[in-house]
Amino acid sequence: MYVLTVAYAHPTDPAAFDAHYASTHSPLARSISGVREFTARRCASLDETAPPYYLIAQLGFDSLEDLQAGLASPEGQAAAADLANFADGGASLFVQHD
Repeated sequence: MYVLTVAYAHPTDPAAFDAHYASTHSPLARSISGVREFTARRCASLDETAPPYYLIAQLGFDSLEDLQAGLASPEGQAAAADLANFADGGASLFVQHD
């Protein structure tokens, strides 16, 4: 399995981020061809410090080829373009695999 992880930095307006993520971005990400698993979770720290990320999303694909095809698809391109609409704190993307 290949997993695309998106680590979102803290947004300026968390409520606006959450609303857009739930109503627009999450459905876009779930519609990407080849996605077998999708999770999105807010972050917390074990002490009083702020965690380095606000939210981490993971999209699982069966293979690297499926991941690449999914990102290149119209749905993948729409999800990538949508980042500018809500992720004002920035986002880091990386791939994990078995």
